[in-house]
Amino acid sequence: MPEVLEVEYFRRVADRTVGRTIARVRAPDEWFVKRTDPAALGVLVGCRVTGTRRRGKLLMIDTDGPVLGLRFGMTGRLLVDGFAPIERLEYASARYEPEWFRFGLDFAEGGRLDLVDPRRLGGVELDPDPDRLGPDVMTIGAAGLRDVLAGSTAPLKARLLDQDRLAGLGNLLVDEILWRAGLDPARPAGGLDPSELARLHRHLRATLARLLEKGGSNKGDLQGQRRRDGECPRCGTPLERRTIGGRTTFSCPTHQR
Repeated sequence: MPEVLEVEYFRRVADRTVGRTIARVRAPDEWFVKRTDPAALGVLVGCRVTGTRRRGKLLMIDTDGPVLGLRFGMTGRLLVDGFAPIERLEYASARYEPEWFRFGLDFAEGGRLDLVDPRRLGGVELDPDPDRLGPDVMTIGAAGLRDVLAGSTAPLKARLLDQDRLAGLGNLLVDEILWRAGLDPARPAGGLDPSELARLHRHLRATLARLLEKGGSNKGDLQGQRRRDGECPRCGTPLERRTIGGRTTFSCPTHQR
């Protein structure tokens, strides 16, 4: 499932299209086009790609016309010129069935960009508003994180997953970060003391950096134990499996408090 790290890989490969001119837009699945009239996508033809940006899980491709926004849902992947920076997502198929190609661009200079999404949970739109999202988790500072959590009675995990409050984290990353930080995901988000907030921010930044280097959100130390008989990689205690914030959650009842 693409989280901020996967979308950052997609952004980097999308950089290969900078300087190319869009010759054709392929949108065979009109349902996949969000907040935009599918016919309006034709305005991209003739536009030159000028850059790429990302806010949380939203990838933006800048052109000398409108901005193209791409979202990947739970199973979306990006290919550029047939190259996929991620061959397989956790809990998703590695195949490329023709009907899964939901959106694409062909370029006048040659090559193409494709968004493949088996479950159709992603989408594309023109001129998305990134300010509808919270601050990007890859750049948030300690004070910003404190503001995200302040006063909230929601479970800590649920608050961290709320894209309107903090953009980019998904289920795997939140469980990994809280496990490393030794914090119970069910605790009220606004109840952390200053030392706990500092610890959470430290582990958030370190975990994102480490897993970006290792290859993605599914490369954490906890990942291999995310099962009913899983054990804490740190102390061997059987992991607790709960539903928090609507998501299946694994945590250690011994050291996460």
